[in-house]
Amino acid sequence: MLNKAKGGMYDFVDFTWNTVKGACPHGCTYCYMRRFGEQKPVHFDEREMKTDLGKGNFIFVGSSCDMFAEAIPGDWIVNTLTKCQGYGNRYLFQSKNPERMRRYLSEGCGWLTREAVACTTLETNRWYPEIMHNSPNVAWRVDGMSRLVGIPHYITIEPILDFDLEIFVDWIKRCEPVQVNIGADSGNNHLPEPPREKVLALIEELWKFTTLVGKTNLRRLLK
Repeated sequence: MLNKAKGGMYDFVDFTWNTVKGACPHGCTYCYMRRFGEQKPVHFDEREMKTDLGKGNFIFVGSSCDMFAEAIPGDWIVNTLTKCQGYGNRYLFQSKNPERMRRYLSEGCGWLTREAVACTTLETNRWYPEIMHNSPNVAWRVDGMSRLVGIPHYITIEPILDFDLEIFVDWIKRCEPVQVNIGADSGNNHLPEPPREKVLALIEELWKFTTLVGKTNLRRLLK
């Protein structure tokens, strides 16, 4: 079923829709799904294939679990993308594994170049294994996005973690995003967050080459 985007979700998205459900293979410690308790094993929900996706909507597909994680069977991805076709919607696909996303979006489903936006999460330029767990390295995400062509790119910096300004800006710029979404941790996850001055410096640099969308939870770091 379509779920109305609400709460801390992207303001520019109308609905979320999830065919792949359960515990995300990446296991990031800050994942918002953790607030709902222990997740079931990852699975494909066949009932979602009966969903009427409407027309003229902007739908975040796979908001609760990374659909392009390496552990996700390919037929689950193909079935989901095939279902999206023909409705006349726009779709946001977000993954920390953009290299695999590239193989499906820009190579396997040419029609999506007219209807899709590809997004990846770059919380920082640094690697925090105790936080990111099984996620692809941040540098690999940048490489994957830089090779994904024919589809507009978004970058999401959430939750923002402490970073190295010059390197981080350069990596984001390499992804050629038309929009960058930036937000902070919404939970009490004790993350290594950057100071206010550093966040403001990043914002100033991002405005030089892309559109910036700040999430409401970012205000906590800017006080």
